[in-house]
Amino acid sequence: MLVVSDLFILGTIVFFSVAIRIGLLPRIFHSTPPFEFQPSKYGWIFPLWLIVLAYNGAYTKRFTLWDEVRTLWKTTFIISVAAVTLLFIGKEGASISRALLFSGCFLSLFFFPLMRLAMKRLIYWMGFFKRKLLILGSGDAALWAFRAVQKEKNLGYDVAGFIGDGSGGDGETGHNGERIEGIKVHGFLDKAQRYIDRCSIHDVMIAVPDLNKDRLANIINRVQRKAENTLFMSDMSAVAVMGAELRYFGGQEGIVIEIKNNLRRLHNYILKKLFDYTIGLALSAILLLPILVIALIVKATSSGPAIFKQRRISKNGRAFWCYKFRTMYEDAEKRLENLFENDPSARQEWQTYRKLKNDPRVTGLGRFLRATSLDELPQIFNMLKGEMSFVGPRPVTQEEIDIYYKENATLCFSVLPGITGLWQVSGRNEMDYENRVKLDLWYVRNWNMWLDIVILLKTVRVVLSGEGSRDF
Repeated sequence: MLVVSDLFILGTIVFFSVAIRIGLLPRIFHSTPPFEFQPSKYGWIFPLWLIVLAYNGAYTKRFTLWDEVRTLWKTTFIISVAAVTLLFIGKEGASISRALLFSGCFLSLFFFPLMRLAMKRLIYWMGFFKRKLLILGSGDAALWAFRAVQKEKNLGYDVAGFIGDGSGGDGETGHNGERIEGIKVHGFLDKAQRYIDRCSIHDVMIAVPDLNKDRLANIINRVQRKAENTLFMSDMSAVAVMGAELRYFGGQEGIVIEIKNNLRRLHNYILKKLFDYTIGLALSAILLLPILVIALIVKATSSGPAIFKQRRISKNGRAFWCYKFRTMYEDAEKRLENLFENDPSARQEWQTYRKLKNDPRVTGLGRFLRATSLDELPQIFNMLKGEMSFVGPRPVTQEEIDIYYKENATLCFSVLPGITGLWQVSGRNEMDYENRVKLDLWYVRNWNMWLDIVILLKTVRVVLSGEGSRDF
């Protein structure tokens, strides 16, 4: 079904590519030569595309949404290179339209992920290729695993149930008959293999991270013989996982996890710098006029400067002036003190989020600027000055480091702070400060270029939807 749907998607992309080549390009470039589409000359694209998709695991692996997008983009890149190579080697440039091929590859970057993900959702909705997942565990780790699986609809998992340990570890209760999120918890963790055949379970996730080694090995050996796939969730939240590889030595028991520090690799550093400056220059050219207009409106609607600057901490503890549009009244600190004196709950909210939902210091225009994140546009100039990155940990004050980051500040600010970051696209201001710090640390440990691209795309969605805003 996926192969058929991929062929349909490719056919749709070719159709629009032909329409662009015949109907659009001649109107834009009047010197474009006439073109007649001959399907027989382009038929090789379809099997080549399917082969590359299959090689990248598109028909054998279950990907999370963003991993699937990465796989499809990688396929498009390989096809683009292969098409150019075949045209050059086969000397077919005169008979095959390069404009059609390149427009097809460009369209596939957008339409192929959107259409394929929609097709998979439709296939799952029709009841095909769904997989029953049994979660071993009933504590906090099992609940986290359940919510993660529920959030990743692209995996196509249906959680059939939980099997609790009942030994008290990891918050385990797990007595037979209890429920987690409305799903039944069964007993007898050591007899989990009996449920697999009885309930037609495909995959099993082991989410009891504090089991002793011998008992864990015994459970895995029993389950592995019955389930098609066994997933083990280890308690390694403080260890980088993106890009980590499992290694083993022949004839020796045990495994070794190779953890890479991507930020220490020179080519990654150069790539991230190019990414920042490219986006910074493009945005400054596009947004210069809106920035000037917003600055004039801020100045006209309330007294004080249009740009607010504050000392923030950058890479390796260096301080810099961080720019934002002013969103508060000039007597903001006095208003905050009065609020704390009259409303103790506001002080508690401030200590938890470092923000207030109904902040009396914020102007009417300021609420709009914060809700749309337009107040942070001047930070583009911080990025061009090399003081900030487009994606990174949130720039914070020294006071915040002393109160919240503490010993984690050295790791967290071993990179440049970012205009946007992981916590901003993971709940924004609805997330308490402790979890913001955890997400910033996770970003630094797991950084790669693809993670920056995902955060960039998520930022667009969050800004447009106003998701998580506490100021509007």
